[in-house]
Amino acid sequence: MFIVENYGSAVLFCVVTMLCWGSWANTQKLADKTCRFELFYWDYIIGMFVFSLLLAFTLGSNGDVGRSFSDDINQADNSNLLSAFVGGVIFNLANILLVAALNLAGMAVAFPIGIGIALILGVLLNYMLSPVGDLSLLILGVVLVMVAILFTAAAYRKATVGAKVSNKGIALSIVSGLLMGSFYPFVANGISPNFSMPEAGMLTPYSAFVVMVVGALISNFLFNTLLMKKPFSGNAVSYSDYFKGSLKSHLAGMLGGVIWALGTSFNIIASGKAGFAISYGLGQGATLIAAIWGVLIWKEFKGAPRLTNLLIAFMFLFYVLGLVVIILSK
Repeated sequence: MFIVENYGSAVLFCVVTMLCWGSWANTQKLADKTCRFELFYWDYIIGMFVFSLLLAFTLGSNGDVGRSFSDDINQADNSNLLSAFVGGVIFNLANILLVAALNLAGMAVAFPIGIGIALILGVLLNYMLSPVGDLSLLILGVVLVMVAILFTAAAYRKATVGAKVSNKGIALSIVSGLLMGSFYPFVANGISPNFSMPEAGMLTPYSAFVVMVVGALISNFLFNTLLMKKPFSGNAVSYSDYFKGSLKSHLAGMLGGVIWALGTSFNIIASGKAGFAISYGLGQGATLIAAIWGVLIWKEFKGAPRLTNLLIAFMFLFYVLGLVVIILSK
């Protein structure tokens, strides 16, 4: 199987994670405007699943190191398979709740609460699992990124002055952040620390990722079906509505899933040299990428007060500083 050979390559893989995690949501804008998120999300999950299998039978099955995907799955202990599966279930619920929170509370509230909690909790839990890197620098990097997220929130709040804040949206953001910060350690717990010579019974990054995505896919029949019947906002939708969707919308959703899966798989692969805490922390710089899309492409701050531009500038500055410090922590 393919593995990264050095820390520099691992950092580049984490940059790909940032780009993917911060960009997949743009595919919603490619779908029809009438396409509900609950229906879009089915195609998103399908895209994730298909990509995970393609990756497993290509990069995960060729090369001179490690185990092939098929061999790895067949020898894995049930406890490690279950751990990765549970990680996928937790991620799926966290992701659904985060998007619901964004729809209810807006970017200014949902992202600082949800992603902020996920960043802090995720880095700390992953460091406890695999203490790689200088903890003091890692914490400093996380704090700088948190400051950047707060500047992002302030910019959105300034641009949407007078907007009402949803208490339900705040509650969903908190729950989503706790879940989003917790899923990665479950996946990492089943992965062998040595990718080139994986331990018996443990998983390689490729098999762990496939099992995680299977967990997300199966749990989606519960979580998303409930959300379709009892949405947090809007009217209920049915499975028949899904099949009424256009090919354009279905392909857009699958593309979103592929983009997210590419970023996540690269993040797990990078953890072999970067450590789980550093790779996860760098990946959460995705909020910076999402903000770049919003500012430069979608012109979300067009016509906003002048102070907004200053807040955005500080957001970029603190994000870059935080990411550099996280990189330097190893």
